[in-house]
Amino acid sequence: MPLANIPFANPHAAYAARKEAILEAITRALDSGYYILGSEVEQFEKDFAAYLGIAHTSACANGTDAIELMLRALGVGPGKAVFTVSHTAVATVSAIERAGAMPVLVDIDPVHYTMCPASLEQAVQHLVRTLPQVTPAAVLPVHIYGHPCNMDALAEIAARHNMRLLEDCAQAHGAQYKGKMVGTLGKAASFSFYPTKNLGALGDAGGVATSTATLHNEVCALRQYGWKERYISAIPGINSRMDPVQAAILGVQLTHLAEDTAARIRIAGVYTSGLAGTGLCLPQVAPWAKHAFHLYVVQCKERSAFMQYMQEHGIGTAIHYPVPVHLQPAYAGRVLCAPKGLPVTEQIMHTIVSLPMFPQLTDAQVERVCTTIQAWAKAGA
Repeated sequence: MPLANIPFANPHAAYAARKEAILEAITRALDSGYYILGSEVEQFEKDFAAYLGIAHTSACANGTDAIELMLRALGVGPGKAVFTVSHTAVATVSAIERAGAMPVLVDIDPVHYTMCPASLEQAVQHLVRTLPQVTPAAVLPVHIYGHPCNMDALAEIAARHNMRLLEDCAQAHGAQYKGKMVGTLGKAASFSFYPTKNLGALGDAGGVATSTATLHNEVCALRQYGWKERYISAIPGINSRMDPVQAAILGVQLTHLAEDTAARIRIAGVYTSGLAGTGLCLPQVAPWAKHAFHLYVVQCKERSAFMQYMQEHGIGTAIHYPVPVHLQPAYAGRVLCAPKGLPVTEQIMHTIVSLPMFPQLTDAQVERVCTTIQAWAKAGA
């Protein structure tokens, strides 16, 4: 009898484990008769802010909108540049352009795959020299795969060039930098609550975190047509409202986020121990970081053959991300990049591969992933 497949990700597993509580929360939201924003959303905003240890979170429809709303609330639009990475979901760059700003893409460090401070500095200086009509306005690092960026180094560069330091935390719920939650380290932070995220809804949802009340209020206005009083648009806004059903679901999931993060870290530890000596380049964790392990990403020189082997043995894998933003058809040749290019980004695109990672993986499944990779390594020795 063939072994059951081990999926790369499985948001249904979290639903199945918490089905009774989730259905109760959904029923409560539906019975309330209030289906846009309302008390369920307000409660989740309060609870998530308390979890982060920050004053405010503003719920919205998805993580892409969260970035756009955050930038627009800060006045980062036409004539202003936002520095981010190319090794990210395209949503990061898409949202910058939707806000009317100019994305400038910088390279990543080869160990943790997060924004490289040296590449950022070079990109800022190059922009100032070559496009003096564009103002460097914001730095938007991505805590990729759940590993925090080197925020002190990025903060120093941002301050020196009078730029706002922001955070893209779409993959990093529960991660910490020097003991502080990501999402609390800059002027504002964006979150995605897509179903596969560490804190996931059962549909699209997102949010913005900030310690500044005026910024929070601006985001709340922008997400609903720019209303600061009902039906009166004080500023041009959009429609990006979290619905109460998703907020109720997220409220349940939030109560399990700490244990889910601990499970991810434990699974990552088993992988790191079990995969030593297999020839894979394994994730490294900086001494100042608590890695939330949204993804467990390795590098493999024979990636295609490795992924095929895993598939044949019933184990799912994925690539995050196969094509950097600056090489995608929609952006290639028109988006600005750091002056020395993005060599690390372009190198790892050929070798990175994500192993199964979700809190409900059983010990037997994790062990099977390890033994399968060990067998692959032995066969290729």
